[in-house]
This record gives sequence, C-alpha cells and structure tokens, in this order.
Amino acid sequence: QVQLVESGGGWVQPGGSLRLSCAASGSIFSLYRMGWYRQAPGKQRELVAFIGSGGITNFNDSVKGRFTISRDNAKNTVYLQMNSLKPEDTAVYYCNARLPATNYNYWGQGTQATVSS
Repeated sequence: QVQLVESGGGWVQPGGSLRLSCAASGSIFSLYRMGWYRQAPGKQRELVAFIGSGGITNFNDSVKGRFTISRDNAKNTVYLQMNSLKPEDTAVYYCNARLPATNYNYWGQGTQATVSS
C-alpha cells in the first residue's frame, strides 16, 4: 500500500508560479511511475505530466515549456513546478503512483490550484 500526500496548492495570479509536492510512503518509491493529473470543474481528469523510474518524462501539450516534473527518490517525493500559470490551469491536482506491469495504482487526495486575477 502506498499513501500519497500532496501539498503546495493555492492561489496565484496569471503568470505566477506554484510548486506542488507529493510525498509517498513505502520503500519502493523509486520503482513507481509518478504522475500528476488535474481535474477542473465539469471536466474529466487529465494527465498533466509523469516521470518514470528511470527519469523519462512526458507532458500534456498544454503545459509543455511551462511545467516541469522531478522526483527525489531519497525523499520519496515528486514535484511539479508550474510556471507562467494561466487561468485554464485552475484545477484540483492529483498525485498518482503506478507500478508498471501490475495493478498497483494509487491516488492522493488532491490539492487545489487557482489562477485568477
């Protein structure tokens, strides 16, 4: 069982930045593919970015060049740095941990990020 706890959400003006963190329990964090998803009101949850165990990353086209994802395996933590934020980035952001080739798939409780003037 893996427990995920997100932090770092909040309110920011357009053009601003936020850094989300997701702390995971468990001793095999390094083997998990870690991802960030988001869900805006009235919309489906969508992938924002993920980082594999080997460090390979992938991003939603809408955030490329503005967001970065990184992980610190020593701290069992994954980060999402969000720059040049836009109102359309407003959503609840969820951390996800998935162990490839298994059914192990875990979600955090979500953290709200609001971009408005």
